[in-house]
Amino acid sequence: MKRTIQSLAVITALFSNIYADDLSDMKAQIDVLSKKVVSLEKKQKRTNKTLSKVKKHEANDNIKFGIDFRNAVDVLEYKDNKSGESVSNSSLLTSRLYLTMAASPMDGLIFKGKLAIYSIWGAHAYYSGVSQPSLKDWAASSKATDTVMRVKEAYFVYSNSIGSQPISVSIGRRPSTNGFLANYRENEKTSGSPLAHITNMEVNGAMVKLSWSRFVDGAYTKLVYGRAHSGEMENVYGTGSNPWGPYAQGNSVGNSDVDFFVLLGDAYNNGQYQLAYQWAHIFNTKGKRLSDGQKKAAAGTADLAALSFKVDGIGDEISDFLDETTLFASLAGTQYNPKDGYSLLGSTGSQTGYSYWLGAVIPDGMTDAGKFGFEYNHGSKYWTPMTWAEDTASGSKIAVRGNAYEAYWNFDLFGVKYLPSQIRYTYAQHDYTPNVNCAGWVTPKAEDITSSDLRFAVSYRY
Repeated sequence: MKRTIQSLAVITALFSNIYADDLSDMKAQIDVLSKKVVSLEKKQKRTNKTLSKVKKHEANDNIKFGIDFRNAVDVLEYKDNKSGESVSNSSLLTSRLYLTMAASPMDGLIFKGKLAIYSIWGAHAYYSGVSQPSLKDWAASSKATDTVMRVKEAYFVYSNSIGSQPISVSIGRRPSTNGFLANYRENEKTSGSPLAHITNMEVNGAMVKLSWSRFVDGAYTKLVYGRAHSGEMENVYGTGSNPWGPYAQGNSVGNSDVDFFVLLGDAYNNGQYQLAYQWAHIFNTKGKRLSDGQKKAAAGTADLAALSFKVDGIGDEISDFLDETTLFASLAGTQYNPKDGYSLLGSTGSQTGYSYWLGAVIPDGMTDAGKFGFEYNHGSKYWTPMTWAEDTASGSKIAVRGNAYEAYWNFDLFGVKYLPSQIRYTYAQHDYTPNVNCAGWVTPKAEDITSSDLRFAVSYRY
């Protein structure tokens, strides 16, 4: 028995020594591995930091491009109820391509741009405003000719603070089309900068933005100064009778620069309720000179103002339908003031016009993101806003001198968010001469003209 116990003691001691040696070796190996892991973690952190710097540098050194490609067919009809004359187009086919650009080389500085091509299928190509019947628009890009891609937007914005006051400055061609409220009828989620009720056209200008959101939710003010028209500059290439003065303006009386000043912003915006305002003053707006009847002369000034209110979501979680419903209303006015010896809108005295615009956008109840929209516009005899870029083939319904009714369905084709599509119907009753290009030299006269535009459009946006 003693021998057995002694044998077991010997075996136990032997295994204890072996186990102790193994534990010592394992501990040493673990210590080595731990040091390697710590070393690898440090290397990984350095690598990640380097990659982050590289990615940030590469992102800042590149321009991000986007695409907005729309194809549409419009069914147009016009009727002069006084004369009984009518004209129509059963299929106006158009393609519009926007190539968008964005870059941010440093914090607080961004650049944005948009190149545009907007063409009618099978139409003649135009160069320098001259029709080229031998060259169709679809053939121009395949021939060695003077094909033009136009700049719709190009501007930079620099943002910083002066003490506790946030401030931004910007110069360039502004994002001034499809502004506040017009973006719904254009099936665009975000709007341009101005209030579309009085401004819907490309403008070149310099902007200063002051944020007041630390005092009132979402409040800000923008101050914009720009030029809409340069006075006559003959012989800009230094040829003809004035070879020594390129780009200098001649002495053509009344043909002066048309500059503008705009003050706009949000008085309040908490995401659900938004109240926006805008006032614009135009210097040397175009009218008619009385002495010789010259049209498009610098005839005086114009003032335009609008106040627009939007409710994005009715109540507070009453129902999904009301949460996704948008209502808006806008009131605007214009006043044209001719100077001595000139007329504006056919009058030698000030003429005031007004307009109101109502709209509702509701879920379609059939698709995930689809919306139905309904809008109504009314304008008086002298209502004359700056809405050249209004994208309605039958003319600007926002500028209607009379009544305009519009309904549309915005939806994603096949449920694909990159294929926003629209069916839209616009009907306008023009009680006075339709406003075209903010034409101050045209006298509004009583009319009875109706127009309609049924549009089917599909876009690719990415």
